[in-house]
Amino acid sequence: MGTISRLSEMLASKQISCTELTKKYLEEIEKANKSLNAYVAVTEEQALQTAKVVDEKIAQGKKLSPLEGIPMTLKDNISTKGIETTCCSKILTGYKPIYNATVWDILKKQNAVLLGKTNMDEFAMGSSCETSCFGGATNPHNTEHCAGGSSGGVASAVGGNIAAYGLGSDTGGSIRQPASFCGIVGLKPTYGAVSRYGLIAYASSFDQIGPIATSVEDAALVYDAISLYDEKDSTSRGNVNGSTFDTLNNDIKGMKIGIAREYLDGVRDDVKNAILEAAKVYEGMGAEIVYFDLPALKYALPVYYILACAEASSNLGRYDGIRYGYKTEHYESIHEMMCKTRSEGFGKEVQRRILLGTYVLSAGYYDAYYKKAQNLRGAIVKAFDNAFESCDVILAPTVPMTAFKMGHAVSDPIETYLTDICTVPINIAGLPAVSIPCGFNANGMPIGMQLIGNKFKEAQILNAAYKYQQSQPDKFKATKWGVQL
Repeated sequence: MGTISRLSEMLASKQISCTELTKKYLEEIEKANKSLNAYVAVTEEQALQTAKVVDEKIAQGKKLSPLEGIPMTLKDNISTKGIETTCCSKILTGYKPIYNATVWDILKKQNAVLLGKTNMDEFAMGSSCETSCFGGATNPHNTEHCAGGSSGGVASAVGGNIAAYGLGSDTGGSIRQPASFCGIVGLKPTYGAVSRYGLIAYASSFDQIGPIATSVEDAALVYDAISLYDEKDSTSRGNVNGSTFDTLNNDIKGMKIGIAREYLDGVRDDVKNAILEAAKVYEGMGAEIVYFDLPALKYALPVYYILACAEASSNLGRYDGIRYGYKTEHYESIHEMMCKTRSEGFGKEVQRRILLGTYVLSAGYYDAYYKKAQNLRGAIVKAFDNAFESCDVILAPTVPMTAFKMGHAVSDPIETYLTDICTVPINIAGLPAVSIPCGFNANGMPIGMQLIGNKFKEAQILNAAYKYQQSQPDKFKATKWGVQL
């Protein structure tokens, strides 16, 4: 049974009140956050108000919805009306949205208990959470190591048991990579399955909101709740195939699980061995392992960084010091005010990506870089389409390594970019993928693998993930932080 179901059962049977449960989480946040730095804002008053409403409903004998009364968190780029939402950037200091993101509206109506907003790489640009203006979130398995990025705060909070689950965003691996580093479950849904309305954009054609949780069951429950069609998002389609939670225990005998040889190139030996061991586990369940070539993968990283940075340079043009957020104090003209505001308000990594994006969109370079990258994106999409003709699900590493030490991303940014090599192809093609733990390295740090599906095949990949979780429960190792159930 997942954390959410256990808590829901405890609430319904009156083993604990929602107020008591919420206070327990808030107390653990107070203690653990000094080391984990997972939360950048704690919404204690709002959490306790919601808990009171849930307790009144229980007292009246009313049935709770699956996520009702469950303490959770949101990444700090998901808009929350009246609650500061900064994307962990100085340039959005003091910004309080006047509307809720659709995903938070859905959960709020179900009386989800919002504990607070969690840390992230500034504007979701980074792979360690250390580009945050609040400093990076640490890994609950070893606080000398980073939690990963960009949704590092959510992963640290969930892995550290100071949130039952959380919502992050995934542009090039920002849900799956920190989930892998922290030894938990992260689902990146199909592009369009979950509304992006109210998600502060990094790269609009790549961004996708999804759940981070301690178990596959929890990820499925949250996905089913938030994957609704939204007319406010022109790319929204919702969950077109019904409940994923109800199909978790389907037999996978005869399922064809593909392994692309290119996904294992350049992957550290301990990670590669864990993936191959996982493949043997699936063979033992009656699945068929199919090896194949996917040469288009070698183009994925340059394609992603060209296109994502181009979209970022456009999306972040609105932060000029005039309408909202940070504004420089001393200036003599509007032009100087805008230049100084953006130079002072954006961190170095965000500036780097804006400059790269502006460069590839500029006259003389558009055809050489941006247009070529768009054409290659089409080739990658087609390559995955072809791959799914011979297999049902693709098994791959989530990240080529385990969590690196704090400070490493700053000292070696090139290697940090390479951590995205296994995750960005999925965002380029708009496919769903779930990262689950599949082992530990010699130092006890988690290793993650991802199961990739064809579009809107979340039920299939979650089912395969659940079967692995059932057979390998020791890989889903809880940390000693936070609330212990």
